[in-house]
Amino acid sequence: MGMENFERIRNEDFYYIDKTGLIKNLLENKSYVTLFTRPRRFGKTLMMSMLKYFFEIGSDSTLFDGLEIAKERRLCEEYWESFRLYPLV
Repeated sequence: MGMENFERIRNEDFYYIDKTGLIKNLLENKSYVTLFTRPRRFGKTLMMSMLKYFFEIGSDSTLFDGLEIAKERRLCEEYWESFRLYPLV
């Protein structure tokens, strides 16, 4: 049906509508629970894959080069240095 793997989309140059700005909202507006609601076939699985690659230890930070979240360099470096120990490249 569709591509649901963020890493594959970025590495194989598939068309991608950038939703990484949502990461900034998640990091700045901390809450105990975050509910992601979208209609069926609106990219929930792809969004979860994108979040996985951002938050998972050992993920390749270069996947986010050129995307909205990469403009938030301080936020990314602060998060990755605190939790992942991988600086934004």
